[in-house]
Amino acid sequence: MGQTLSVTVTPGVRAEVRSFTTDRSITGMAVERFPNAAAATGAKPPQVLARRLFELSGVRSVAVYSNAVTVEADAGAWAGLEASVVATIAHLFEYYGDDAGWSVDALAKFGIERIASPVQ
Repeated sequence: MGQTLSVTVTPGVRAEVRSFTTDRSITGMAVERFPNAAAATGAKPPQVLARRLFELSGVRSVAVYSNAVTVEADAGAWAGLEASVVATIAHLFEYYGDDAGWSVDALAKFGIERIASPVQ
C-alpha cells in the first residue's frame, strides 16, 4: 500500500458508463455495488472509493469488483469528469502527498485518528 494505482479507462456500451481497470485489486471476490452516496458507508477501500467518487459532480452509481470500477454518470458529464475519476481511483491507497487517499487528514474525515508510534 502507499503506491499510486495505474488506471485504464474503457467506455461502456451505454454513453453513461465508464469502466476503470487498475493494476491492483480493490475488493475480494464480492461485487460491491453503490446505487447512491448513502449506500457508501464503512471504511473498506471500495466503500471509501465510492464515497469519494460520489463527491464528484455527476456520478450516479458505482460498482467495484476486484480491480474493476464501473461508474455511471450523465453522458454529457464525462468530458470533464473522467480525469477526476481516474485521479480519485489512482490515489486511493496513497499515504502521503496532497492527493493521498489515506493521509492523516483524509482519515480524520472518517473519525480515524493517528496513533503515535511506540518507537521513538
